[in-house]
Amino acid sequence: MDKKRYIAVACAAIVVSMPLSAAATNTPARRAVEADIARLAKDAGGEVGVFARHTESGSTLSLASDVRFPMASTFKVAVAGAILAKVDAGSLTLAQLVPINPERVLMSEGIAEIFPFEGISVSVHNLIETMLTRSDNTATNVLTALAGGPAAVTDWVRTQGVQDMRVDGDTNDIVRRFFDIPPGPVPLNEQLKSLVATHPEIDENTTRPNPHYDDDPRDTTTPEAMVALLSRIAAGHVLSPRSTDVLLGAMQRNITGLKRLRALLPPGTVVKDKTGTIGGTLNDVGIIDLPDGRGHIIVAVYIKKSPKPFGAREQVIAQIGRSIYDYMLIESAASQETKHEGH
Repeated sequence: MDKKRYIAVACAAIVVSMPLSAAATNTPARRAVEADIARLAKDAGGEVGVFARHTESGSTLSLASDVRFPMASTFKVAVAGAILAKVDAGSLTLAQLVPINPERVLMSEGIAEIFPFEGISVSVHNLIETMLTRSDNTATNVLTALAGGPAAVTDWVRTQGVQDMRVDGDTNDIVRRFFDIPPGPVPLNEQLKSLVATHPEIDENTTRPNPHYDDDPRDTTTPEAMVALLSRIAAGHVLSPRSTDVLLGAMQRNITGLKRLRALLPPGTVVKDKTGTIGGTLNDVGIIDLPDGRGHIIVAVYIKKSPKPFGAREQVIAQIGRSIYDYMLIESAASQETKHEGH
């Protein structure tokens, strides 16, 4: 830990000796940690938005938390929620088999990688699992259509009281928009291969920002809005207990975010997260469990307009995640101490 970060965490430690009401308004301590987050964010090379809330104390940390950022694959949390709401309503079942339309296939880990030929059907439950654990684009396209389309997903988000989030397309639409590929009779996978063949400096994993994509209001959220949605899901206010377990269980098994929020947390820390990555955008959102029943941290970290390598940006998210964790751990201790004194 460098000197500046040490000072920030040390300042936050002052909160431990204060009543919860004072801790919640201790602006010097919170500002010290938020300054540390802002300092770390500079290494991302673009714009960074952060919002985190401790479920027990209500303490928050933020940086540009009301600014809109491209969601990239973090929108898949909303898709999963909309689908599971249909399961709870009885219009879908987890075991229901869904045919995979070849037009919805988009290269990524999961279905497109394992099943290259036409003629498969996958259950709703397995589609959710591969969408959230591997960020499977094909599964996402199928589920977005099954939910009723992007507008239906946005409507579901609105019913949760979340206004500053919008879903305007599936992953095919997002990729087309980013690479400026117009719709046409040629499958998107073939168009991407042609693009790479004619422009060797470009591939589907390019780290180059696209200003038009970054400034497009479509498929965006604020960090605060994402935390609001995740908070309602985690509290069990949105879905049935079983559907909540399906969604959060898959996020806990996620393998795409090992170098982001999870990377610098203490061994054994339970994290349920969903990543998003395209061009200058690199995100991670999720729920971090604190030890000894001290509650949870709901957090969203978004980066846009960054030309830096993915690894450098992932390190920024990891460092911000640890800074948030350390501060909220202290806040949770203050909360428990206050409750104990109240008894």
